[in-house]
Amino acid sequence: MDKVGEYSVEHQQRQVICISQDSFYKELTSEEKKKAAKGKYNFDHPDAFDNDLMYKFLKEILAGKVVQIPVYDFKTNSRKQSESITVQPVDVVLFEGILVFYFPEIRELFHMKLFVDTDPDTRLSRRVLRDTKERGRDLDQILQQYTTYVKPAFEDFCLPTKKYADVIIPRGADNEVAIDLIVKHIQELLRQSSCKDRDLDYQPAKLLI
Repeated sequence: MDKVGEYSVEHQQRQVICISQDSFYKELTSEEKKKAAKGKYNFDHPDAFDNDLMYKFLKEILAGKVVQIPVYDFKTNSRKQSESITVQPVDVVLFEGILVFYFPEIRELFHMKLFVDTDPDTRLSRRVLRDTKERGRDLDQILQQYTTYVKPAFEDFCLPTKKYADVIIPRGADNEVAIDLIVKHIQELLRQSSCKDRDLDYQPAKLLI
């Protein structure tokens, strides 16, 4: 998603923002935090996300409103109370996450749905690098989480949503040909949307991808 955003800005000088579904994890109870600290909380299950809050913020962004997106801290397993991400009106919103197409009401908001298809080994290696570097977790805990929660959740909840995608990107960010074609299509959608919005008194976000 970051690569798509970079191409969109470079090629068209558009205002693009990337928002992660991770920002919308639910606040955990004390007992759930204890489980999370031991790697025994399932962050990859649909119930882990605050779907109502996610929908509310995306609707407001698409309406052109300025919103404050929460920041989730995986070291404390809670939202940061003194930190948020300010989202100003933009042309394109890139919304990425493992289950963004799982919830029907969220799925219907997208103007174009992309599914990044990477092989299991790549997914695991990226997770190990991220969780050790950014989230302070040890390798044993990461592998336990992966086999107990991550892999089963991917197969049960994430992979089935692949059928909703308009475009499937094999090899992810390494597939520059696919990304270039997607950016060209985004530019065309923006052109069409700009023509429709000329008479509006405000500037809503034109695309959610």
